[in-house]
Amino acid sequence: MNKLQFLGGPLATAGLKTSGSASEARKLVDPSGSALPAHRTASKTSLYANFPLSLTARKVKEEADSRLCPGRKKPTMELRGWRFTSFLCVLLSLIFQASAFTHISTNLCKWCDQSNPVCEDNICMSNCNFSSFCTYTEEVCVAIWKKENESLSVQTLCHNPQHALENIVLPNTSSTECAMTSVPSENSILYLCSCIREHDCNDRLIFEKGANGFSRLQSKDVIPVVVLSLAPPLLVAVIATMAFYVYRTRHLSKQPKDWPPKRTHYQSLDPPQACAGEVNASDYHGKLLSLGEDANSDISSSCANSLNHNTEHLPIQLEALVGKGRFAEVWRARLNHSECGQYETVAVKIFPSVEYASWRNERAIFSDPNLKHENIVQFLTAEQRGGTASNPQRQYWLIMAYHALGNLQDYLVSHVLSWSQLCAMASSVARGLAHLHNDTTPCGTPKVPIAHRDLKSSNIVMKTNNECALCDFGLALRLDISLTVDDFANSGQVGTARYMAPEVLESRVNLEDLESFKQMDVYSMSLVLWEIASRCDAIGEVKSYEPPFGSKVCDQPCVDSMRDLVLRDRGRPDIPLSWTIHTGMQVLSATITECWDHDPEARLTAHCVLERFNSLAQEELETSAVFDPIPTSTVQQDSPLPSNCTEHDGGTAPACPSQTQAAADAQASTSLRALSEV
Repeated sequence: MNKLQFLGGPLATAGLKTSGSASEARKLVDPSGSALPAHRTASKTSLYANFPLSLTARKVKEEADSRLCPGRKKPTMELRGWRFTSFLCVLLSLIFQASAFTHISTNLCKWCDQSNPVCEDNICMSNCNFSSFCTYTEEVCVAIWKKENESLSVQTLCHNPQHALENIVLPNTSSTECAMTSVPSENSILYLCSCIREHDCNDRLIFEKGANGFSRLQSKDVIPVVVLSLAPPLLVAVIATMAFYVYRTRHLSKQPKDWPPKRTHYQSLDPPQACAGEVNASDYHGKLLSLGEDANSDISSSCANSLNHNTEHLPIQLEALVGKGRFAEVWRARLNHSECGQYETVAVKIFPSVEYASWRNERAIFSDPNLKHENIVQFLTAEQRGGTASNPQRQYWLIMAYHALGNLQDYLVSHVLSWSQLCAMASSVARGLAHLHNDTTPCGTPKVPIAHRDLKSSNIVMKTNNECALCDFGLALRLDISLTVDDFANSGQVGTARYMAPEVLESRVNLEDLESFKQMDVYSMSLVLWEIASRCDAIGEVKSYEPPFGSKVCDQPCVDSMRDLVLRDRGRPDIPLSWTIHTGMQVLSATITECWDHDPEARLTAHCVLERFNSLAQEELETSAVFDPIPTSTVQQDSPLPSNCTEHDGGTAPACPSQTQAAADAQASTSLRALSEV
């Protein structure tokens, strides 16, 4: 170097210069007057030339400064404290950052105590706006879906699957999707799911396996692809439909005039007087021809309405409101016959748009042609009305036979029954329920059993003073053996609390056994039979009508009050001692008691109850014949074949696999009618 400068030192003040040679460097002196060694001078030079300094060089610098600059102070304790504080802050920040990265190994879950879900296509979104990392790595995301008293809520949280949640072990804790699993609950419908590894996986709740395309349905990129995929087959279908329509139109226009007229899509309920003398005397009175039935049926229509019901509504005029229930209103209406200027009275059950599910279920039940029976209310058709500019309010109609006597409950309020009338009415109720529960028709044709699930006196109509018919199938359930337990998962507490069986009140229905649903109906039927028996003069003094448990509960009891009465107290409607004096009433009382047994397996079946009434009627008929004999020819003449049975072409034997049992039931039914006339 040509020149050395020691900043801040006394040498700079004195203006000392050196030529860069080692000899001149050795002449440098320190403040005390002694010459500096050569290695000290070189160290000092390299120290200032290689800034910033290492720790070792920094110590050398401080030692040199202390020698060269005796007035300069060493670092104080305050400076050292500030350095320690800075170091501590850096260390703490590193610790916090490290703890934050530990959350990467835990699950990020939705966490809300309660939220209102949004559901579509068997998939519900929790609608929870708060997400949080789980505290521990073993915790999983959990969602609890609960429906209680028409209130729907979802709770989302983190939970350790090794511990039970509300006494429930979490199912399928290794899935990345939240597949809901039904959980038994006394007072509500409860579903539970758990999942891991996916952020907010408990936000999307899947209620059916395979239904995991909800998020993809929301993608805007998928919609054009779906439209383009469906457009060609839809176009082909439209062209084929138009071609078929044109062909049918031209073909029918060439139909000869001497061909028989086209049959209508429905059958007259109460055929009016002959129009141009075309009434067929063999027509079954009151029989209905439902939509889609065979046009070659032997049942012909008198004064037929030629309206094409596939494109137009039936010409119905509402007259008066005759009943109102939880789901719908029942109106008396006129079904006009445009060609004859006459009409027939029908019953129209009108559902509001919010009760579409009930209308759809009842329409599906009535659509089964094997449901037709003399003790099942007769069904005409179903229609959707409204939803237009002129009538924006959409309604759903069921059009059925009208019975002026009203329902059984109203009839019992104003009528006292004789013993023969009681037998006829009670057996018709049992016969209708037995037909619902049977897996075959009276002719042996296989059918799907049906559970009514809301059987009560107000859901039974009076066809005549001696015969009843079951109605209101909005809660009915088809007991198809192909259905699984999951399909029956929502078939718990339904119906009217007063008529609920103990196992329904307790939410202990065995969904794996289809007979459980039939046993629930039998319990409800026993209460209906008790109502009928309580208004019979055979028991002596007849009190005013009271519904079952009338004096023990309020007019509209809730499930909790009925649970206390039926389960805790084992309460049942009272059977007075006077009922056991009459021989027939004694048998009826025993039958009722066996039907409302607390153990569902111990209850009678509807078919067994019907057999008891048939035997009872036969005994009563034989007893009465001793005093007033009934001609045998009358009984044989009035014994019709079952309505669904047909005769062979070459004889009178019914083509019915179970003809013996069907004939026996028909004969017993005729005996009951004859007994009521006696």
